[in-house]
Amino acid sequence: MAKNALSDIKHSLDAYVGQKITLRANGGRRKTVERTGILEETYPSVFIVKLDEEQETFKRVSYSYADVLTETVEVTLFQDGNEPQIFS
Repeated sequence: MAKNALSDIKHSLDAYVGQKITLRANGGRRKTVERTGILEETYPSVFIVKLDEEQETFKRVSYSYADVLTETVEVTLFQDGNEPQIFS
């Protein structure tokens, strides 16, 4: 069952490659980290986000689909002219 859920998340994100997204992730010790970037690539187990230039020292971050499934990471997708879609 979880295998299907992970593949559903991947297929949903596949449609948004190249789109702007916001990530809200658990930073540890009751911290929440929010980052904005472009969904660059999706792989079988992880997805890569290229961060905006003015943000942290990292240029790219990767998260697994299990992070989205377990709600460790909340992904907000922005479409042109539409309301943001939240994956959590």
